[in-house]
Amino acid sequence: MKYSSTYEYIFIDGDIGTVGISKEASDKIGDICFVELPKVGSKINKDGEAAVVESFKAASDIFIPVSGEIIELNELLTQNPQLVSISPLDKGWLFKIKILDNKELDLLMDADEFKKFVSMEGH
Repeated sequence: MKYSSTYEYIFIDGDIGTVGISKEASDKIGDICFVELPKVGSKINKDGEAAVVESFKAASDIFIPVSGEIIELNELLTQNPQLVSISPLDKGWLFKIKILDNKELDLLMDADEFKKFVSMEGH
């Protein structure tokens, strides 16, 4: 699993990545009440806006950690967007992508680097 500086994660399985928001991002955003997901087949460049999650506090853009083509959406979120808050790393994933450039993964943080990053950010 790798993390971006904007608090998204990507779980890598071959050339497929499962993308969601980290527990730290979920805690910061609060109880999520709505999720707007991208369209299957969309190609989005690294750091491009891919989705939006809304809590009672605010809406937050979700950025794609590496360039990819959207191949699957977490359909459970249309009926139960709170899964992103309750289980961000398991049932609350957002979408799956076909990774277009594996070299971009090297620009992301591993779990230890992400923990250090978060603690430096003051979260």
